[in-house]
Amino acid sequence: MTRKSILFVQVGKAELVDIPLPELKTNEVLVRTAISTISSGTERANLCGDLNVSPMQPTLTVAKFPRSSGYSTSGTVEAVGAAVTKVAVGDRVAMCWSCHTDLNVLSENLVYKLDDNISFETAALLHIGTFPMAAIRKTRLEFGEPAIVMGQGILGQIAVLQLKVAGASPVIAVDLVKERRDIALNLGADFALDPTDSEFVNNVKAICPLGVPVAIEVTGVGKGFDQVLDCMAQFGRVALLGCTRNSDFTIDYYRKIHRPGITVVGAHTMARPEANSYPGYWTRTDDMEAQLRLIKYGRLSYDGLVKDTRSPVEAPEVFNRLANDPHFPITQFDWRRLL
Repeated sequence: MTRKSILFVQVGKAELVDIPLPELKTNEVLVRTAISTISSGTERANLCGDLNVSPMQPTLTVAKFPRSSGYSTSGTVEAVGAAVTKVAVGDRVAMCWSCHTDLNVLSENLVYKLDDNISFETAALLHIGTFPMAAIRKTRLEFGEPAIVMGQGILGQIAVLQLKVAGASPVIAVDLVKERRDIALNLGADFALDPTDSEFVNNVKAICPLGVPVAIEVTGVGKGFDQVLDCMAQFGRVALLGCTRNSDFTIDYYRKIHRPGITVVGAHTMARPEANSYPGYWTRTDDMEAQLRLIKYGRLSYDGLVKDTRSPVEAPEVFNRLANDPHFPITQFDWRRLL
């Protein structure tokens, strides 16, 4: 049996292809995918042949293809292994560490049953939503503290929404692209600033005269990290959420981190406990369930985040745009269009 999957077959080229469907193990579930979300930073790096794409492996010397991608999806359970107890056939679920494919086979520990009021579109954002949630926790944000988010791609936009829920005030969004700054304001950011403005740091200090105590750095670019350090308050906390794949940059650690007492914490999503959450460090499961509760009780909404929905057959065009367009919007694939 085969399944249809989007693969990156060479640098800059994506195709929808048929590949073998893995055999279902006793602790696994088979899910027919409804929606999968593009995580633009990670997927652009894989698509463009970046050699530094996995923190679990050494940096590559040669880009290897094909590469699969996608990891935040939703769908309906079609089959379960004999030992599965968490979900049943027919359940609507959100999935973690899944792929852009019409049939996902995953451990039951990577699927989360949905209430009827949560759409597949929202559910396919939940795994990605655990990334900024973990970063915010690691900063130990206090209710009422100002916060700044460097970068307004998918992670940055979700971070703005979550910071509001967590009580940050004001929330300052930063991005090179005006359209993204406008989106951030519509999502509820109190300010949206352009980092290329020569007065950028002064503009931040006009809002927060003592500097900003909490920063979520999402750009993954050395300059973004360097700039946000100039905006920090004494004893501020910076979470590095964006993947800084290129280490070829210089930071004045003495003046920007050491002397002002700045805490810098790695916020890659793999840097979290597998079990037993504790303050500042929650498991993926607890962050998934926290989002489900926040949405259920009306505290959090991801409605309106997705700006483009495509059929998987349009994958070559979609990923060509991802590779070349810095304005790439938050995009999902609707796998139901293949049926």
